[in-house]
Amino acid sequence: MKKIYHLSSCNTNQRILKELELGDDVELQDIKKENIDEKTLDFIKEKVGSYEELFSKRAMKYRSMGLNEMKLSEDDFRKYILEEYTFLKRPFIIFEDEVFVGNAKKTVEAAKKAYHGS
Repeated sequence: MKKIYHLSSCNTNQRILKELELGDDVELQDIKKENIDEKTLDFIKEKVGSYEELFSKRAMKYRSMGLNEMKLSEDDFRKYILEEYTFLKRPFIIFEDEVFVGNAKKTVEAAKKAYHGS
């Protein structure tokens, strides 16, 4: 599977998609229109180790909902990601068995190498 979960209204996500120079073999899913499903989220969690790694603490709702003042469990992180797309770190890239999460330069470079095989 080659799939990228992104937010189409995010300039950073759009820049990264262009930088990756993707072909037609990659499926793009705008998480605002269709959030990630449980099965995929669980698959990715197994790859990265925890739901907290997949959770965006930069999301505006993180503070507005008071989550920054709570001690969240792995179940809480999973629940909030499934309920609200803004809590999913993005972009979220799956290239077969490899997973890349977030917009850090080294993450994007690693995804580009994995996709293009260089």
